[in-house]
Amino acid sequence: MGQTIIQGETIAAIATAIVPQQGSVGIVRLSGADAEAIARTLFKAPGQQPWESHRILYGYVHDPQTQQTVDEALLLLMRSPRSYTRENVVEFHCHGGIMAVQQVLQLCVAQGARLAEPGEFTLRAFLNGRLDLTQAESIADLVGAQSPQAAQTALAGMRGKLTTPIRELRSACLDILAAVEARIDFADDLPPLDEPAVAEQLSQVLQAVSAILDTAYQGELLRSGLKVAIVGRPNVGKSSLLNAWSRSDRAIVTELPGTTRDVVESQLVVGGIPIQVLDTAGIREADNQVEQIGIERSRAATQSADLVLLTIDAQQGWTAADEQLYGLISHRPLILVVNKTDLVADRVPESLVKLPVPIVSTAAALSQGIDQLEQTILKTIHAEQLTASDVAVTINQRQAAALTRARTALEQVRTTISNQLPLDFWTIDLRMAIRALGEVTGEELTESMLDEIFSRFCIGK
Repeated sequence: MGQTIIQGETIAAIATAIVPQQGSVGIVRLSGADAEAIARTLFKAPGQQPWESHRILYGYVHDPQTQQTVDEALLLLMRSPRSYTRENVVEFHCHGGIMAVQQVLQLCVAQGARLAEPGEFTLRAFLNGRLDLTQAESIADLVGAQSPQAAQTALAGMRGKLTTPIRELRSACLDILAAVEARIDFADDLPPLDEPAVAEQLSQVLQAVSAILDTAYQGELLRSGLKVAIVGRPNVGKSSLLNAWSRSDRAIVTELPGTTRDVVESQLVVGGIPIQVLDTAGIREADNQVEQIGIERSRAATQSADLVLLTIDAQQGWTAADEQLYGLISHRPLILVVNKTDLVADRVPESLVKLPVPIVSTAAALSQGIDQLEQTILKTIHAEQLTASDVAVTINQRQAAALTRARTALEQVRTTISNQLPLDFWTIDLRMAIRALGEVTGEELTESMLDEIFSRFCIGK
């Protein structure tokens, strides 16, 4: 956060996305000891409306210095501990747009509130014990979710579906450590340690940690999505493929080669995975300077893409230009798309069958072959299991790094046991594993780590 949180200090922020001249409602949120006092100073509720927790008040926000009315609004009061931060929280539900919420926020600051830093509301919820760290990160994932599947996975994390197994694994390691240290301190008073039983218990913990680590790739796909570039010679139907896939007219389609002069983007969701599709300019030698710039951008998009769809014309078959282009991108994850198959009898030329890449037949002009293309993409990136009906908890990069350290430490403990080293050596790596597992849930964290995690949140959250 860049500064130490002062207990009871009241913070304020705009908690909704603000777009000029758009949006019907904008929310200004206060949290802290003085939140209700500030609200009572700024808000006039006509009649005999009681200021009760979790009750909506109707009224007007006014400037106490000038007595000028700033907005007609609703006010929601949530007294501690029944609030998001477990502090007193007030929300002004104002008219949308820019001016109303900004004026209300300025009035809150003038009354003694401090502007919240990114993620500070959620940080307070974490520090006050309402959330653990995995739940807090899941809230950020839900805010940034780009697909229903990503949202469902984030909700599972918010419900503690990751917290519970991690804490159980950490507890098991603590039990082993306690048993080992007891034998070190009271060797004459306790029976010898059952080393085979401990080794078996460690193997079970290791297996569970590895199973959770296996979700890291799925989590990255759901959070960050996939960048897919459609490349090929001019006039092979790349833009038609984008339009058919996105069910829109994102790209201009003509019979003239070189119509696409720049990279055209479209956002899709396939199997729960957000996909950014890039329709690139046809790659060929060109004299036109504008087309040359487009071709260079196409090459750059191809190199940055997670997956390339090399598109060819079924009528023309596999040409020397296709062969040359294939040589440039064959090191990339690749699917060969044979387009315009509605115009030929042989849907996939026999010469292409021997290529070591998946092949999909499409007739983009007729919107044919799109389902097969999507299924092939999911198989290529090993994401077939990510379906809307099979929601699993996934981990992020930070959690994966901590769990990897835990797994390494546990493997070292197992090696120590097999090498019959003294019990003192066991405790070193056991403590490292316990510390790493605690980093996942937030039981073992430094202030700098908290700063890094919550700085990625939006300000109003």
